[in-house]
Amino acid sequence: MINNIFSLNENEDNNKTINHQKNYFSFKKYLNRPLNVCYIGAGYVGGTSSSVMAYKCSEDEVIVTVCDVDSEKINSWNSDNLPIYEPGLEEIVKKKRGKNLFFTKDIDNSIYSADIIFISVGTPTKKKGIGAGQAAELSFIEMAARKIAKFSKNSKIIIEKSTVPCKTADHIRTILNANKNNNEFLAEGTAVNDILYPDRILIGGNETKEGGIAQDVLCKLYSYWVPKEKIIKIGLWSAELSKLSANALLAQRISSINSLSALCEETGADIQEIALACGLDSRIGSKFLNASVGFGGSCFKKDVLNLVYLSNYFNLPDVADYWKQVIIMNDYRKTRFVKTIYNKLFNTITGKIIAIYGFSFKKNTKDTRESPAITVILSLLKEGAIIKIFDPKVPEDQIKNDITENCDFQEYNEYISNIIVCHSCYEASYGANAIVICTEWDEFKTLDYKRIYSHMTKPAFIFDGRLILNHKELKQIGFSVEAIGKRL
Repeated sequence: MINNIFSLNENEDNNKTINHQKNYFSFKKYLNRPLNVCYIGAGYVGGTSSSVMAYKCSEDEVIVTVCDVDSEKINSWNSDNLPIYEPGLEEIVKKKRGKNLFFTKDIDNSIYSADIIFISVGTPTKKKGIGAGQAAELSFIEMAARKIAKFSKNSKIIIEKSTVPCKTADHIRTILNANKNNNEFLAEGTAVNDILYPDRILIGGNETKEGGIAQDVLCKLYSYWVPKEKIIKIGLWSAELSKLSANALLAQRISSINSLSALCEETGADIQEIALACGLDSRIGSKFLNASVGFGGSCFKKDVLNLVYLSNYFNLPDVADYWKQVIIMNDYRKTRFVKTIYNKLFNTITGKIIAIYGFSFKKNTKDTRESPAITVILSLLKEGAIIKIFDPKVPEDQIKNDITENCDFQEYNEYISNIIVCHSCYEASYGANAIVICTEWDEFKTLDYKRIYSHMTKPAFIFDGRLILNHKELKQIGFSVEAIGKRL
């Protein structure tokens, strides 16, 4: 049993002496085999986190297995066409896959063989029932816990990596205990931006001897690539709430700068100058002060709404209203952007061609969950526009699926003939009345806009929803330019 093994070795000096040429703890020395790590869930969290762990850990020290019930997803991880795009991920997977990184549909044996299990399944916002529209859907978490309970034959360390409400660990522990498991449960979270070089690793555990041992084991695992001073042990409930809070605070920051962008548009101030001035204040800092059409992704909205639900559940309506305003402001920013497009195109866009640059919720990913582009496109389609879309990473079937899922069947049948997915920015803008920047892909900054302008219907408009273009140069070319948070 892994807990018992490590409880006998609280003094690491001998291990460090033997491994003087290495700067990490040796699991193989104590287990006489590599440490087996299992990730349940092969999505964005499980897929990327597991790959980096395998990449940073020695092949004879740590074996990482990722399991999922989705056969198509697992097959994709085992192919040359990975299910997600993140810079550098493909190289890492190809280097480690089949060595100490494995993707499998065999969940039962993966759990049975594991010493440490990371639960990294999805926790989307509930669509129906109690808490619909705010609470997290925890059915996948429970299914994972029941699988662990069924197929675990010895003690294991269970890590809750999915973002979940406070006290979820209690529910999972109840399931495990009811099935006479002797697992130690932890909550863990990494920095949002970078798994390779995280700002911190939070490891939450119960204040018991077993909980402390389990935290120590996880600290040893992460110390293969994370400096010890960045690995922080905290209480289990604090770790769960910290994960929600971090995303909520970042979303709040974006909504704050976006609220100011609307004020700038009315007063003539420049939101980028405001962001620079405020960002130079060391108390504030410059990160997440980029005004835009709005935030997206799988975490921000979901986690803020989760805080709203928790606050209401614990009879804190004022707290709930405060966090709900973050979502209201994000929706307002998208709606205001669409109204600007409508107004500038002479209050009618029926039959007009609008090129959409970017569909993913941010650059360097093909994740489209809660992407502002979806809201913008559907709003323009409702007004009768013809939409030509280009994104360098998001495939056509994903774009059309996202549009389908966000409107009813009758609407989609009306819209489908007005949606064209293109293979380049130049194709998308050919004959268009306007270009709308929805994602801040770097390649959009270096396009030949003189060429683009020459093939557009005049007057030609550009609506910069990400503040990435040189507006002065575009106006000199002949474009009518509108941008978030400034008058041009």
